Amino acid sequence: MENQPAQGPKKNSNVIYFLIVVILALLGTDVYLYMKKNSSDVKTVYLTDEKTRLQTELDSLEAQVEQVNASKTKMTTEMLAKNDSLKTKIKVLRVELAKGKLTQADLAKAQEDVKQLRYFVTKYTADIDELKQQNATLTTERDTLKTNLSSVNTKATNLERQNQDLSAKVQVGSAIKVGAASVTAYKVRKNGKEVDETKAKNVNKFKINFTVASNAIAAKGPHDVFIRIIDPTGNLITANDSGTFNADGQDLQFTYKTSIDYKDDGSNYVVDWANPAAYQKGTYTILLYADGYTMGKSSLTLK
Repeated sequence: MENQPAQGPKKNSNVIYFLIVVILALLGTDVYLYMKKNSSDVKTVYLTDEKTRLQTELDSLEAQVEQVNASKTKMTTEMLAKNDSLKTKIKVLRVELAKGKLTQADLAKAQEDVKQLRYFVTKYTADIDELKQQNATLTTERDTLKTNLSSVNTKATNLERQNQDLSAKVQVGSAIKVGAASVTAYKVRKNGKEVDETKAKNVNKFKINFTVASNAIAAKGPHDVFIRIIDPTGNLITANDSGTFNADGQDLQFTYKTSIDYKDDGSNYVVDWANPAAYQKGTYTILLYADGYTMGKSSLTLK
């Protein structure tokens, strides 16, 4: 009986130990829950920050694509298809990132997709830059060709003009010209004899005598000679069969036409011409033409 009071203090000590264990257990649970909560918060913050970073990178990639499009570079069909594909991928990733919650797996997939998209945009931009350089080179070559072509055309035009001028000079130079010319009036007697005559009422015909000046480049052989005779009143004498010819850049009517055989030997040529009308007092002017130019002229005055 004397030992029973000693059990009371021992029992109280066990209770205290039990309470301490319970308190420690509660503290441990609180610490675990706190640590778990902090870990969850850190994970949420990480996911949110990564989502924001990916969205920012998508903005940058989209701006890069739009900048390439704004350059108005003429793209190939393949490049146009790639351009549309990049825009579609950016739009899809934006939809994924806009979801309310992202798991770690979703985030990892989005990171890989953005990484691939960055590669494609970089390559696409490099292709466009190369295309720009090719276009610039082609433009330079085209402009150079245009300049060269213009220069060639100018030279060709100048050469053509020079050739035309030279041809004109050769044509002028090759035309035969009168060396000396004279006109004599004649009266034909009944016996057919011709005598010089100066009185208009007695004249029956003119004899036009001329030589051709030596010309090394003139064509040897037949040359048509057109004669225009102007009477003392200033009128051109024509016959019913008088035609026209071109000389000195204008169409003219002739009085008489003949042909000579030019040999460049100083030959003298004689043309007989009879007036279909009565001869008049005054001065007659005789103009000779050949090869499109004036050969020379002479005159005769009748009393």
